[in-house]
Amino acid sequence: MDRAAANLERLQAVWERAGPMLPTGPAAGSTTEYEDLTRTWDDLLGGLPKIDNWTISEPLPDMHQIGTMYLEYAELGEPPFGVAEASDAPSKALAEYRHRLNRARRRAVRDRMQELVTQVDTLLPQLLANIPRDSTERVDDARVSSLEAAIAEIERLMGDTACRSGRWGDLHRHEYFGQGHDWHDIYEFDWPTVKPDIEAAMFSDDDPLPVPDIDLGNAAAQRPVGGASTKLCWGKLDPDHFERLLHDLLQNLPGFQNVQLLMKANAADRGRDISAERVLHDGAGGVRTERVIVQAKHWLSKSVPPEEIANALIRITLWEPPVVRGFVVATSGHFTPDAVAWVERHNEAGKVPFVDLWPEPRLTTMLSQRPWLVAEYELR
Repeated sequence: MDRAAANLERLQAVWERAGPMLPTGPAAGSTTEYEDLTRTWDDLLGGLPKIDNWTISEPLPDMHQIGTMYLEYAELGEPPFGVAEASDAPSKALAEYRHRLNRARRRAVRDRMQELVTQVDTLLPQLLANIPRDSTERVDDARVSSLEAAIAEIERLMGDTACRSGRWGDLHRHEYFGQGHDWHDIYEFDWPTVKPDIEAAMFSDDDPLPVPDIDLGNAAAQRPVGGASTKLCWGKLDPDHFERLLHDLLQNLPGFQNVQLLMKANAADRGRDISAERVLHDGAGGVRTERVIVQAKHWLSKSVPPEEIANALIRITLWEPPVVRGFVVATSGHFTPDAVAWVERHNEAGKVPFVDLWPEPRLTTMLSQRPWLVAEYELR
């Protein structure tokens, strides 16, 4: 796949040189430079393997033929739409092959990248458990080699399927120096910003969900009987997928914008934070936004106690502006009666942030209105 991507970039470079040479009006003949580029294009086509039984096979447009087509359209007095389509064919073919290559790469690397991300998420807090935040000692631990190898393999598998907008340069710099505070910076700042890039290389909203070979109209005509399942199989999700589900749910809820996954907390069971902005409209036409933090707790065997909520609020008060006005705790399980009572007292006292609880029944209700998310995460 790396070699196919490299050959695709070479073809793209050939087309960027050849495309501007094509005539934009009636003309005749060709040029030596364009003919050379045509031969180079044909040579490079052999370096593009088929993807789902398709690859680029068409040569570059014939320069003389393009000029003649303009002349014919001019004689007929018609717009030269056919010429524009023929001239743009290589660009469309390159885009199609790039799309197929990225899709195939995501399918090939997804499972392995998920394993590596889980490995980094597990090893980082273990490594830092006994290292002071301001330590200047170089970390000598076997887990360092495992982390460096996992991050390097992640980058290798990503290829160019996603933009690198996170702090990759800072991450590599901190890896190189390898002191205690460097690894804390990786955990607190660098790794959370590169995770969205990694997730973009694994998942795409353009990939279709698998469906059986069935005619839905014929199936409906059979007048199916029986009840519809309402229970969601939360056990099918691991904590990472539960977080992604909440992220996607917030993106589809009216009144929320700028939804982002944030860093994990130090303890494995403290959940993960999702940041969003809630848009509020008043009756006079005014609009304002407030920052909301949603914490995911994929707890199936126990209920969330008040201590978890109180400790999370203490951490939130230390965050930098903008001020957090709302705090949502979403769980695939339930809250203890003490937790519900504690939140009610907190909110009635007018304290900031306002706390909202999303237990499993409320999540089920919201997801029932968005069945595509239930299908995407295979909750039934």
